[in-house]
Amino acid sequence: MRLFLLPISTRRSLIYCEKLHEKAVSERTILDKVQIKANETWAAWEKDEKAPLNWKRKVTFYGNQALKRIPYEEWGLKTIPALTAKRRKAIVEGREKYEVMYPGLYLKRDQVPELLGKLARERQAMHRRKMIWSIVGMPISAPFALIPIIPNLPFFYLVYRAWSHWKALSGSKHLEFLLQHNLPTANPSAVLDEVYTAGLMYPTRQISRAAPRPTQAQAEEVARVVEQQTNDGKEDVMVLQRWNGKLIAEQFKLPDMEVEIERAVEQVEQSIKAKEELLEEKLELEKATAKQGQTAAEELPAEVLKHAEEIEHVIKEEAVHKIHEKAEKVAKEEDAKKEDKS
Repeated sequence: MRLFLLPISTRRSLIYCEKLHEKAVSERTILDKVQIKANETWAAWEKDEKAPLNWKRKVTFYGNQALKRIPYEEWGLKTIPALTAKRRKAIVEGREKYEVMYPGLYLKRDQVPELLGKLARERQAMHRRKMIWSIVGMPISAPFALIPIIPNLPFFYLVYRAWSHWKALSGSKHLEFLLQHNLPTANPSAVLDEVYTAGLMYPTRQISRAAPRPTQAQAEEVARVVEQQTNDGKEDVMVLQRWNGKLIAEQFKLPDMEVEIERAVEQVEQSIKAKEELLEEKLELEKATAKQGQTAAEELPAEVLKHAEEIEHVIKEEAVHKIHEKAEKVAKEEDAKKEDKS
């Protein structure tokens, strides 16, 4: 089984498990059949224009908006299958092979076990708690079934959330079990290094496709720039672009991976932006309320004091733009060298 550990920013990563082969119809469980039927129904509702007041398309529209708000960490853990007794035995006996691929230039090898452990353990209690509350809420939502025409949407939403939390919890337990048996094997990927580097060197997917593939020297130089501009990864800065998701998925022939990457990038971008805006606003408030001859630092929350210097640096230096500018410069220098040789 192959896992991918993909840094979205310098401090946040996505876990993704390569989807196993499709089960034969005869091998599908009741849960598999229900899931397939639900997906087919949802897809049909998205295209249905004959329903009264167009309610089916409205439900899917707002439903998809709600799905976007589910944390990318949960989506990632859901890609890891539940740990069956057969697979557990194979792992214990050493017959099952697991590897985790990651961009070695943008993620240090000694960080991999730590990140996997964090992804496996930190959300288990939350998924367990929310799964239980979703199950508890199902009977409470039962009276909505009395509404004519429209299905009991609150009930089905709670069913979906209970299943989703169970799936993520199962995936996290599987990952934790692997770590307890010194799995998966860390495998740095030169292909991922290339794609990450291209995402920082070029502004769009189209240009990236047309341009030559980054050399090892270019990749190492861009990785060094990222490390310098983010204070050795201490500042949270994006390293993966949304349009890069398609390129990574194509490289490994995993089309489902594209959606997971794009969702994770969008959520992390919004999170970083919101945090910077909040802290910047608090810093402005500190300046506005400062008394003559002194600052209002004593009245500010400890968190603001801790991050004030960091945020001011981010605002002034615009680390993200500098990374892209220097990465693009690396690409131009390589082109200039080729022209000189010709």
